[in-house]
Amino acid sequence: MSRSVLQPSQQKLAEKLTILNDRGVGMLTRLYNIKKACGDPKAKPSYLIDKNLESAVKFIVRKFPAVETRNNNQQLAQLQKEKSEILKNLALYYFTFVDVMEFKDHVCELLNTIDVCQVFFDITVNFDLTKNYLDLIITYTTLMILLSRIEERKAIIGLYNYAHEMTHGASDREYPRLGQMIVDYENPLKKMMEEFVPHSKSLSDALISLQMVYPRRNLSADQWRNAQLLSLISAPSTMLNPAQSDTMPCEYLSLDAMEKWIIFGFILCHGILNSDATALNLWKLALQSSSCLALFRDEVFHIHKAAEDLFVNIRGYNKRINDIRECKEAAVSHAGSMHRERRKFLRSALKELATVLSDQPGLLGPKALFVFMALSFARDEIIWLLRHADNMPKKSADDFIDKHIAELIFYMEELRAHVRKYGPVMQRYYVQYLSGFDAVVLNELVQNLSVCPEDESIIMSSFVNTMTSLSVKQVEDGEVFDFRGMRLDWFRLQAYTSVSKASLSLADHRELGKMMNTIIFHTKMVDSLVEMLVETSDLSIFCFYSRAFEKMFQQCLELPSQSRYSIAFPLLCTHFMSCTHELCPEERHHIGDRSLSLCNMFLDEMAKQARNLITDICTEQCTLSDQLLPKHCAKTISQAVNKKSKKQTGKKGEPEREKPGVESMRKNRLVVTNLDKLHTALSELCFSINYVPNMVVWEHTFTPREYLTSHLEIRFTKSIVGMTMYNQATQEIAKPSELLTSVRAYMTVLQSIENYVQIDITRVFNNVLLQQTQHLDSHGEPTITSLYTNWYLETLLRQVSNGHIAYFPAMKAFVNLPTENELTFNAEEYSDISEMRALSELLGPYGMKFLSESLMWHISSQVAELKKLVVENVEVLTQMRTSFDKPDQMAALFKRLSSVDSVLKRMTIIGVILSFRSLAQEALRDVLSYHIPFLVSSIEDFKDHIPRETDMKRKSLITKASCSIIELEESACRSDEKRSSLLTLPDLFRKHFTAFGIKGVLKSRVAMNVYELSSAAGLPCEIDPALVVALSSQKSENISPEEEYKIACLLMVFVAVSLPTLASNVMSQYSPAIEGHCNNIHCLAKAINQIAAALFTIHKGSIEDRLKEFLALASSSLLKIGQETDKTTTRNRESVYLLLDMIVQESPFLTMDLLESCFPYVLLRNAYHAVYKQSVTSSA
Repeated sequence: MSRSVLQPSQQKLAEKLTILNDRGVGMLTRLYNIKKACGDPKAKPSYLIDKNLESAVKFIVRKFPAVETRNNNQQLAQLQKEKSEILKNLALYYFTFVDVMEFKDHVCELLNTIDVCQVFFDITVNFDLTKNYLDLIITYTTLMILLSRIEERKAIIGLYNYAHEMTHGASDREYPRLGQMIVDYENPLKKMMEEFVPHSKSLSDALISLQMVYPRRNLSADQWRNAQLLSLISAPSTMLNPAQSDTMPCEYLSLDAMEKWIIFGFILCHGILNSDATALNLWKLALQSSSCLALFRDEVFHIHKAAEDLFVNIRGYNKRINDIRECKEAAVSHAGSMHRERRKFLRSALKELATVLSDQPGLLGPKALFVFMALSFARDEIIWLLRHADNMPKKSADDFIDKHIAELIFYMEELRAHVRKYGPVMQRYYVQYLSGFDAVVLNELVQNLSVCPEDESIIMSSFVNTMTSLSVKQVEDGEVFDFRGMRLDWFRLQAYTSVSKASLSLADHRELGKMMNTIIFHTKMVDSLVEMLVETSDLSIFCFYSRAFEKMFQQCLELPSQSRYSIAFPLLCTHFMSCTHELCPEERHHIGDRSLSLCNMFLDEMAKQARNLITDICTEQCTLSDQLLPKHCAKTISQAVNKKSKKQTGKKGEPEREKPGVESMRKNRLVVTNLDKLHTALSELCFSINYVPNMVVWEHTFTPREYLTSHLEIRFTKSIVGMTMYNQATQEIAKPSELLTSVRAYMTVLQSIENYVQIDITRVFNNVLLQQTQHLDSHGEPTITSLYTNWYLETLLRQVSNGHIAYFPAMKAFVNLPTENELTFNAEEYSDISEMRALSELLGPYGMKFLSESLMWHISSQVAELKKLVVENVEVLTQMRTSFDKPDQMAALFKRLSSVDSVLKRMTIIGVILSFRSLAQEALRDVLSYHIPFLVSSIEDFKDHIPRETDMKRKSLITKASCSIIELEESACRSDEKRSSLLTLPDLFRKHFTAFGIKGVLKSRVAMNVYELSSAAGLPCEIDPALVVALSSQKSENISPEEEYKIACLLMVFVAVSLPTLASNVMSQYSPAIEGHCNNIHCLAKAINQIAAALFTIHKGSIEDRLKEFLALASSSLLKIGQETDKTTTRNRESVYLLLDMIVQESPFLTMDLLESCFPYVLLRNAYHAVYKQSVTSSA
């Protein structure tokens, strides 16, 4: 043994300290997870809560660690049945405890070796050796305390061992020692105080070396402020000088770690407190700073109570107990306020540091130490607050609630981002520093050493050579640096030179130690920036304080001035995976899932908050836009008129209505409106959302802006539907123009969001507004298209059918008629040209197409009923079709017709629907002509240059026509055909169709495609494609195409011979003022023409011939009522005559010459004269 002591290199102290510290953290992680699992009823091993094993478990715990299996068969019978399962499922727990025991053995062995070697410890000289030594002691202490807190440890170990003995006939070989360790460490600190008596000298020396470091770190905020700590601009002349210190690694050493060293260290070697004033001062200072320490993650240790309980049984320690009580009072009274002021100082200091470095990132080179000091200081204060918030008396709770904690975390994240972003800048600086300065100084120090053994000399020379070989070109070439070997060699050298009787004693060459510590820091700035960030600013502890974490986040959002820092919380979720350890891989998924869920929740809440603010702003703007609506100017105009005529209206003292725009008049800049507050809050929150484009959490990428975009889409969709104010019970709905005004105001606000956040708001508009043009949105909810379509069909047009509303062609609107029961809405306010244009703006071409299809569905159902009426009267109508020139026979046949009024009523309904559709189509055309004039003109060009075909029976050229269309498209797309590029679309059509001998003739299929395109753009068509599609979809069983064609012809006959009956209706009087009839029979003109065109297009008949036939029958029938003498029958004869003129005017297939041949124009002229004269008389 003495030989090995003389050769410290063989003891491998550096390697053992490194390995044991890492393994200790792994063991802590495993024990922590066992403790949490045993404390959770859902995760607890089932054998510990199984009722059948309850008596066996109690017996095992009572007898622990003894093993008695022979005389207790009854209690252990159930255990016998499940022994194999117990062995299998409790093995992980049992062998974790065995690993703890083995770890303890290795630590004790290493501590004994260190004592034998009489190692010199000084944190300011051999920093790595001292730090690792103290860390090992604290890890060992924490491990034993955590082990004692697992209440089920005896049950788990005993159950496993009994199952092992029942299976293999003997106890597990590790069980006796393990059981004894569990018993010995029931009170772990008391046992370890006895255990550490031999180690007191080494431990106390290491702790006392903190006398120059810990008090300097544990200063008040005022002292920091007076020293202008962390300030780069306090001394501008030295701004470019590198930040230097004799104790470089101690400057960013965790205060939390030092307090644990001091508290636990002096508890274990408490004798030094009675003999060394320095040790006592350190002990008191640490006791006054905190009330509890973090054992591991969220496991805390209440230091004052534990220390008092340990010292109370030691004779002569009354003074120490009094010291503890005094320090406890000081901690409770002053620690909270002291740390609060520190956080306040650090917020401003880190803000200044981050601002300067963002403007001058080159300062990260010389001032890197300041950055890591700032991060370490801030991290310590945040962890202190987190730890104490749940473990302090309620009377001083105010000091432990920090609503500005988000700001401090945010500036930490900003500094971390600067280090990651400008890492190459720091590398360039420190590569030059190492090669140009550090190598030279170290070489001089080595040369001046009086004694330098060969091994030490080789290591020193390798340091110098490594640094001398560095160059900036390596950084520029992107070379990966790795100084881990150099740092481990220095750690080894510290161990070699710190033992007693070493040839080269580091205690005698402190300058060498301090210089090497500085060099090690510089190497970390080149190759270990990420590790340095984890060491100084890792806040993964928030993973285990989820409730406090979420509470801090909510406080941040609630405070408008802090909401700009809310992005710090999702950014903290990126830290969580750094707390995992390879010895406990099973917790990676659990922690990873927690980080993902928290990050998702935070980003979602931020987006919701921003969405709510935007919604409130939109509501305010919609209210302001509403004030500008024309309906609100009536009162202003009335007041102006009354003022001019000097009439007094209204009550005295009635407040004058504010005019729009008053809200923008400010008499004082200090006056803040609600809208100002909303905009301020939104800009703050949007800063946070826009702070990072994306973040990676456990290999998942989160994009904060997409959360906002998603929420805006959902809210915009709901808002648009909500602003329709549709009430199904009362059938009330907002006017399209008012809705359009509100939507535009909403969109204006949303567009302004692009000033705050880099999102594509146009994408939001496209996604939402395009969905609103469909019947249902992506969530299956009704859209404004379905709401307005249903309202116009079920409310407005139904009231038209009931005779409460009439279509006025002169006004191009539907107007309420005076009735006994007044309607709840004014039809004109929903159907005039401005409202229809607004509707077209809202629904767009797709929505208007859906509206048309819905209208056509109603028409097709009416046509289906008309066909049934025709079938009922088919024989009579067939005879009437050929007997129109035989008045007597026609009169007799007419009397045999049934459901004449029903036919006219249904045709009138069809005409009303088509009139409404024409209004909608005209409005759509106006809107599209405004938005896409060039495209609309091209569509018009298509339609106008395709001649109408009068005979569509030839089918032999359909294939050739289709090929011509394809050739047309190809020639239009060839950029290299100069001649084709000069031709207009109509020219190309004529060129290709003339080649096939179809000059002036277009096949029906092509024509319908062009009509469909034209109709989608709102252009009027000779044949309505939507109506053709709707009527084509009607399927009649057992009826041949010839029969269908005959029914269509007879339908026109039925309508023609039924027209004279309209003359007897009181409401059939023509009104010149509205250019129509109050019972909407003027709509028959549109219905007859459109239905005929659609039916005979479907049945491949001649539309013109069928309309000529209709005109002959109608004129013949109407001429007969001129011979009637019954005034009741002919009361509105002239008004009905005008229908013929309307039919011809409406039809693209009939002419006035044709009408003249059937019906004398003089009768029409006289009819117009009569109705206008009657109108003047009635007005008078």
